[in-house]
Amino acid sequence: MNFNYILFFAVLISQSISSQEKRARDYGIEIGVMKTGKQNAITDVDGVKVGHTTLIDGDSIRTGVTAILPHAKNIFQIKVPAAIYIGNGFGKLAGYSQVKELGNIETPIILTNTLSVPKASDALITYTLNQTENRNVRSVNSVVGETNDGYLNDIQGRHVKEKHVLDAIKNASTSNVEEGNVGAGTGTVCFGFKGGIGTSSRVIPEALGGYTVGVLVQTNFGGVLQINGAPIAKELNSYPYKNEMEADGSCMIVVITDAPIGSRNLERMAKRAMLGLAKTGGIASNGSGDYVIALSTAKENLIDSKNDSTFYQRKELKNSKTTPLFMATIEATEEAIINSLFAAKDMTGRNNHTIKALPIPDILDIMKKYNLIKEE
Repeated sequence: MNFNYILFFAVLISQSISSQEKRARDYGIEIGVMKTGKQNAITDVDGVKVGHTTLIDGDSIRTGVTAILPHAKNIFQIKVPAAIYIGNGFGKLAGYSQVKELGNIETPIILTNTLSVPKASDALITYTLNQTENRNVRSVNSVVGETNDGYLNDIQGRHVKEKHVLDAIKNASTSNVEEGNVGAGTGTVCFGFKGGIGTSSRVIPEALGGYTVGVLVQTNFGGVLQINGAPIAKELNSYPYKNEMEADGSCMIVVITDAPIGSRNLERMAKRAMLGLAKTGGIASNGSGDYVIALSTAKENLIDSKNDSTFYQRKELKNSKTTPLFMATIEATEEAIINSLFAAKDMTGRNNHTIKALPIPDILDIMKKYNLIKEE
């Protein structure tokens, strides 16, 4: 085999290992008590895909698109039970009212920046109408979430185009979810450090159903950072309203489970995601748009438009059996947020603004101080 060919693959493997090491668990930080899925990602829920388009150009374009697909089929024709919970409504989430009214989602979920929501929504309409089965469709409820990346990104330039959204959908995969400065997390800031995309999952014990809960976040919010209970912001002397530091921003949270539940209990799960955000020190400030989109991919509850029955025939988990799902949502949300910080890198963008990544060596020292990771 050619030496350069070997070297090329060695570099790829090295980069992959480096990326994996940036996750919290690779440093011995184990959040919560429940078991993670194989990838510790939202894609541990069978069939779920995630794709990114990352836009980094010149000295001021720092933005992108993240697409989440609940299954690989035509989502408009096979809709997914869903709910949306508004933690704090300073945001521009498109598609909310129909999801609230009907309890389902009919497009992929797109995350991007605030001023690109209309373009992303239009792209989702294009994506839907371009599918052969949808040739007679006259209404599409596109679901698009956002956070404002205008500190690092030339947000007024509205650089996200239809192609970028369609590419994120096209490139979506069931494995290797990239985190940090990618997709919709390219230009975000979290707790005063570089934020981004993060993900995590939990698997409920077989005795309680064996269901999987996966979470993906786009972090761009403020508060008083803590990791696994350690007072990081206090130890680093860096927190809101100290030296006029702002705490505004937003967080988009997507929760997906394979548990057979409908929109009512999905909304209850979505509410618990805000508890996971709070455990990281998030405060849902006045200017923060904090939204949770929750879906169930349980095959028995998918809404197939070809089913001519007058009645839905669904399997619904009892209310009394939902608590493990709530706990899984809290833990996976907390860890997804922390993963977004660990994966992110320093970034300089618009007007030469620079945001530093989480100072991992300092973080590890603090965690050791509070006996939250083992000494090497």
